[in-house]
Amino acid sequence: MFKSILVPIDLSDTELAKPAIATAATLSQTWSGTVRLLNVLPMTPVMLAEYVPADFDAQQRQASEEALAIVARESGIDAQRISSVVRQGGIYHEILEEAAAIHADLIVMTSHRPAMRTYFLGSNAGHVVWSGTRAFSSESLPRA
Repeated sequence: MFKSILVPIDLSDTELAKPAIATAATLSQTWSGTVRLLNVLPMTPVMLAEYVPADFDAQQRQASEEALAIVARESGIDAQRISSVVRQGGIYHEILEEAAAIHADLIVMTSHRPAMRTYFLGSNAGHVVWSGTRAFSSESLPRA
């Protein structure tokens, strides 16, 4: 049923992604599916471009690719069934683009606890859900 599972990850808080990765691992094993880890880098604002090295975006991409590779290795998912990709742009837009590109049957992601701005702007997870284009599972950390 779930042959292709997309797991967007915020590399600034990999602990937050663990429940989503665990869910994806279980589902991919159950359905003999594949898992794609995704990290989305924001675009470098034009006003900052003159203050960062010329290869800043390339450095960010390489660091993200290396971090995703570590997360993939530590996931416990067979190397043949897990892959990773780094995209750059708007978070929820890139999640949906990657889901379409790999024909994802399911998107599994975690969401930060709601903050005031979430109520006004909406969360990235909320935008993905509202798109209604893919099955979606939201995992959360237990409350402390």
